[in-house]
Amino acid sequence: MDIDEIRQKVQKAIGPLKQAELDQPIYHQLFMSAKRTDAGGKLPPYYLVYFLLIDLLGFRNNGQWDKTAWSVTVDYEGTPFLVEHRKFGLGIFGMEKPKTEAIAERVATCLNKAAKAARPYFEWRASEAAKQSHLNVVNRSRALFARVEFYLGLFDARTSEAEARKGERIRTQTGPNTWSTRYPAQNLTREARWFALSAIESFFSWTEHVFIHIATLRGLCSTGEDVAALAKSDWADKYKAALDITHKDDKRFYDDLAVLRRQLRNFVAHGSFGKEGEALLFHSGAGAVPMLLPHNRNPSVFRFGSGLDFRTAPSIDLIKAFIAHLWTGVRSPAKIYLQDYELPVVLTRVKDGSYAAAMCSDADMEEFARHLAGLFDRHANMDF
Repeated sequence: MDIDEIRQKVQKAIGPLKQAELDQPIYHQLFMSAKRTDAGGKLPPYYLVYFLLIDLLGFRNNGQWDKTAWSVTVDYEGTPFLVEHRKFGLGIFGMEKPKTEAIAERVATCLNKAAKAARPYFEWRASEAAKQSHLNVVNRSRALFARVEFYLGLFDARTSEAEARKGERIRTQTGPNTWSTRYPAQNLTREARWFALSAIESFFSWTEHVFIHIATLRGLCSTGEDVAALAKSDWADKYKAALDITHKDDKRFYDDLAVLRRQLRNFVAHGSFGKEGEALLFHSGAGAVPMLLPHNRNPSVFRFGSGLDFRTAPSIDLIKAFIAHLWTGVRSPAKIYLQDYELPVVLTRVKDGSYAAAMCSDADMEEFARHLAGLFDRHANMDF
């Protein structure tokens, strides 16, 4: 990629906007008295403006101070402005004058045109960053797990109510001599099955995510490319990166969950047809017969599909047992970091050995996570 060629196109696109060179009194007045303009709300994301002005075009960064992450002084045909990323967002700041807002609109137009011209540079910048460890991996583990807990709670509630009302029947007179009968437990059991399926689907969504983070905390991923490669791999590879299948319990859960996941995907996630004839009935003198006959049913299978009743309770018991198992032993510190503190995984901390040290014990991780959470809070508040 020819960065100089891109820079020339961007300089042409940004038009009359340039780095401001101000006398000290004017510079000081601008910093003390400039007000946020409405035009600042029309800018590209703050990081693109930063890469555009400071990285690519070499505009001078005025520095970082309390509640301000970075600041650039720009000039539009003799009118100075500050383009700053402050606590309440990126903005264009100018002196209160009659034409300030109109000129700020032109500044925003210039920055948007330049950002569009700089797209190849942004893409190159991102691809180069992915090769390094100067990255954070977004952690949504707790939010995804909350969805699992939500459906498990609904399943448990419906199951308990169905059990409590299993002998109940409701008769309703529909005519002079006719009655209809309802059995509430049947509807409750059906709803419980629906919630069980949603819980299992949510469970596998959560594990696809959390396994990557556990593997990264263990040191298996130290660059963006490592994380991307693991994210593209299948669930089995993610499991093996997070857990040790040479350990008997890890292997037992792997085998059982692999069966459950395969059947869930093969049947429920693929149009409720399955891949072994679960949705087929063949003709015979006895009538329509399930293609997958009882003698072909593996007793260890969790069973989805026509003629293969979904074994709800064993499936739910399995995922509950695995959730408890996941956060035991060497993975216990990972729960503190990922679920309790919900922190992103910082790849530079993988490289420098910080996570390896913190994963030694719950106490070490608690201390490390608390320290890192404080740093993130101060950065979010721009308490520099």
